[in-house]
Amino acid sequence: MSLKCVHATVSGRVQGVGFRYFVGAVAGRLGVTGWVRNVANGDVEVWAQAEPEVLEDFIGRLRSGPPTAYVQNVAIEWKDPDPNLSGFDFRPTSYR
Repeated sequence: MSLKCVHATVSGRVQGVGFRYFVGAVAGRLGVTGWVRNVANGDVEVWAQAEPEVLEDFIGRLRSGPPTAYVQNVAIEWKDPDPNLSGFDFRPTSYR
């Protein structure tokens, strides 16, 4: 098993439209571990870990989002896997 990890920042109309719950549901269906949270500037931040082909599918779904959202951009940074990640969490808003 060769896990990969991605840090994604999703911008557009992605808060107040169920985007985080959409991400959590997709992660659950695909077996992705990690977390999602709102960012004070209106973005949504996602940390996701899975097999590379699963992450490619996951990223594609981030780019479309739920019908209530309008995704303008998904910025992707590939990271080293985190062996401590398990499950998929909803984290508090980041005020960075």
